[in-house]
Parts: sequence; structure tokens; C-alpha cells
Amino acid sequence: MFTLTYESQANPTITNEDIENILKTARQFNSENGITGCLMYYSQRFIQILEGPEDKVKELYENIKKDSRHTKVSLFSKDDINERNFPDWGMAYYPIDEDKMGLPEFEQFKRNLMLLADLSRPTNVTAILFWKKMKYLLSIPPSKHDL
Repeated sequence: MFTLTYESQANPTITNEDIENILKTARQFNSENGITGCLMYYSQRFIQILEGPEDKVKELYENIKKDSRHTKVSLFSKDDINERNFPDWGMAYYPIDEDKMGLPEFEQFKRNLMLLADLSRPTNVTAILFWKKMKYLLSIPPSKHDL
């Protein structure tokens, strides 16, 4: 089994509908190909960890690099693994609209993800780096120009 994690910038024209389409496509492809992981979209950035058969994970990553909804795709870790860190995960997503940035539910969402990162027990370097990158990203307040 294989894992990798990457970061990308969202295309500046990306919409909530585009994100929903990414979710739909990802869930189907991942289910059909034995891929698990976690995709987080926040402040115009994607961070994702993928786990599964090496050929399928690499195929998916190549497709992501070609996807016009992503720019500046950067791989920051890959590993061979014996077990999954995200066996039943999909996507951590919270639609950031200007009117939601100060809401308590948004702040609770961030706190929950930070707590989850602190409580997780990653079994490989790639998963460790994913959680560190996710925590860093959540520490950056979204700005109105990110919307």
C-alpha cells in the first residue's frame, strides 16, 4: 500500500459548485479504486492525503495535477505503508462565505479539526506531515479576498 500528501492552490475562479463536483467525483473514484484519505479545502488551498494501491494513488495524483481547479500542486511526502491512517475518511470541508467567517460553528469546526489532529496517532511520516500542514493552514485566518 502507498500514501502521498500534497498541497495546491485553488483556481481563483473556483466556486462552491466546483467543490461539490470534486467531492462527487472523488467519492466515486476512491470507492471504486480502494483509495482512502482526507481532503481539506480552506482559504483557497487544498491539502490532501491519499492511501491505497500505489498505481491508483499515483494515477489520481496525476489527474489532480492536470485538473484546472488546482494550481501550484506540490507533493510534499510519499511513503510505502502497511496500514491506513484514514480508513473511512472522505473530505473535511466547510464552505467559507463572507457571512460565515465569524460564526461560532465555523470556529467550532476549526477547533474540532485541531483536536482531531492532536489526538491522531499517525503511523508514517506522510500522515504526520499532513496533520502538521493542516494545523498550520487552520491557524491562518481567512480573508475576504480568499472568498
